[in-house]
Formats: sequence, structure tokens, C-alpha cells
Amino acid sequence: MTAWFHRFNSTEELKNTLEEMGCDMGALPYFDDRRQVTALRIADVDTRAANALKQEMLSRGGDVAVHRHAIDRGVERCDCLIFGTKKQLRHLTEKLSAMAYWGLPEIKQEIEGAMAGLSRKRHILNLPGGRALELGKKTKLMAIVNLTEDSFFAESRSSSTDCLKKVETMIDQGADILDLGAESTRPGSSPVDSDTEISRLVPAVEAIRREYPAIPISVDTTKSSVARACLDSGADIINDISGLGFDKELPEAVAKAGVPLVIMHIKGVPRTMQENPYYDCLPGEICRYFEERIDLAVKAGVPRDQIVLDPGIGFGKTTEHNLTLLGHNEFFRSLGLPILIGHSRKSVFGAVLGESDPANRLEATLAATALCVWQDVEIVRVHDVRENRQVIDTVWALKNASSFA
Repeated sequence: MTAWFHRFNSTEELKNTLEEMGCDMGALPYFDDRRQVTALRIADVDTRAANALKQEMLSRGGDVAVHRHAIDRGVERCDCLIFGTKKQLRHLTEKLSAMAYWGLPEIKQEIEGAMAGLSRKRHILNLPGGRALELGKKTKLMAIVNLTEDSFFAESRSSSTDCLKKVETMIDQGADILDLGAESTRPGSSPVDSDTEISRLVPAVEAIRREYPAIPISVDTTKSSVARACLDSGADIINDISGLGFDKELPEAVAKAGVPLVIMHIKGVPRTMQENPYYDCLPGEICRYFEERIDLAVKAGVPRDQIVLDPGIGFGKTTEHNLTLLGHNEFFRSLGLPILIGHSRKSVFGAVLGESDPANRLEATLAATALCVWQDVEIVRVHDVRENRQVIDTVWALKNASSFA
């Protein structure tokens, strides 16, 4: 059983979701009137419980969309899309406390957990040396430092020997975090060996830490040996694009070092991930993936509150998938963890604009950054620091005008 929030931006988006759930489409106009309320979707519910949830929410002024055959038990299980205010949901959970059947106690836990996750607005990531990174007040800018020879955006490439000048500029322009990577994970790319990755990363980490002792340094790697070498050299965060899927020893390495971990969603591997990616239910599948990988990290000793989630824009997703994820960070708020979005100059914008050259995707990137800030995404990972810094600051000001009184 998995729960996630869904804010519907259009009638068409709501229609598609109701069709996916097998609902009676005659009810679309009625549910459309409730579209401004952020809904909570719970997957794989006993239809007896689904019918009970619908009646309970109707009695409180809300509603629940269920499969068209839930009422006659033509299907045994279905998803439930609950439309209600926080107050209505709270009253629902109070009633469910007295309904110990049909899986309703588990549904109560899902609703309470999702609401608790949604209400969590501040996060503290503990960094080595007693430092801390506070997330949630204003979107943080993670600047990309590419130490590869084949990154998809050629202008972002640098070597471990000349990256300090670039890093100095990034910090001056407003970078909050640096993210160093030495292995390209663009679609179609092949992995590099650990020794090569370490030889590129460690000198850069050491040089940056020596010159800029306070800046948080994230290392983008899927390998435990690389992670350990970089953490020993002064790195603060491990950013794993495989979501702990490529190296079973990585969770333990992160836990032993006591540093934060970014878990990204990926479907497949970089070399083949863009070959016709398909999802029965995009947010549901990614939420379940995150639940599994969070559990894996916690069992290895990584504190749950030191995990950041990245839905993986461009990693095993179509253009539609990527655009949907960029517009719906609420999908993952039920998990109660900070969100990182890495969208900078990616092919989704090339598809939208008909622009094959990443060098010509800056404006699209900035538009998506603005959308992320408006949705209170905690971290955006970008190439162009000055331009994205200005967008973050401006959108934050628009959302917090009283701060300038």
C-alpha cells in the first residue's frame, strides 16, 4: 500500500487519472469541482474499505474516487483518490481508529504518515565537522562541477587541475552546494572504472576543501570505493544516481561516514534507460521505489532524516514523464523528505523547444527552476549559477513579499 498527493492542474489531467483508476467517467464534472483541493491517492485498497472511505468522506463534505466496479465488488482491490481538507482527513482518521477491518487500520497509518510528511517544512542535514545544512526556508542551489570528458553539456566540463577557478566563480555567484561528478550518466553513456573516477575526483575534492572549508561538497557516484575515497578527502554528501541499485556496499559506506545521502530514481541503466521507458502509474511506481530504497538505506544505518530524494529527470523517462514530474513535486511530499531536482539543460527541454544543442536550453532551464522554487523544492542542481541564483531569489521574493516590508 502506497500513498501520494496529487494536485491536478487541469481537467484533462484529472480525467486521465480517473481513467487510469477505472473510475466511472460520468463523475468527472463532480470531481472537477474539487480539483483545487490537493488529493491523496492510496494504491491497492480492498474495495470494501474503498466503499467505506467514500461514505465516510461524503459524510464530512469530501469524496473519494474509486473504481467503477468497487460498489458491486466487481473488483476486489482498487486505488482510492481522496478529496478533502486537512481537517476532513484528520476527522476521517479518528473514525478509522474504530474500524479494525478490511485493511482500514493500515489505511489510517498511510493517511497519517502522508499528512505528517506534507507538514514537514524544515530539514537539517548534518555535515562532517559539526556543520549543518538547513533546507526548507529557501531553495538551495547545487552547482554542477563536471570532471568528465563526455558530459552532455560540453561547456560544463573541467579537469581536477583547473576546476578551482570555476568553483571560485560559482561560489561568488551564489552556489550553496557543489556537486562533483567524474562519470557521465547521460543517456547512452558507459561506466568508468573506480580508479579513473577516484583519480579525477579526489584531487578536486581536496583542493576545494582546502580553499573553501565551509562550502558543502557533494560527490555524484554510484560506487562505494569512490564514495569512501572522496569522503576521506573532505566530501560531505553522497549523491547516488542509481538509488543504491548499482553497488550494495554503498549504503554501509555512507552510514559509516555519517553523511547525508541523495537517492535518485532511475529506471534501468544510463546506457539503455531511454529505450521506451514505460510506467503503469508514474508517481506510484516512483514512490514505491523510494520507499524500498529508503528502507535499504535505513537498514544499513543511514538516518532517515539524512536522506534527500531526487525523482531523476531524464533517467528512464519520456518527455511527458519529465514534464509531469517537474510540475508535481507534491507526489513525494508524503515521504516527508527534502527533494532535489536536476533538470539543467536536459533533453526534455530540447524536445519541448525542438532544440538539440544543450547550449540553447538555458531559458527553459530557468523557467523550470522558477517552477521548482514556486513549489518549494529544497534543492535545484544546475550548471548556470548566476542566472539560476537570480531566478531563485526573485521567485522567493514574489512568494515572500512581506520580507521586504
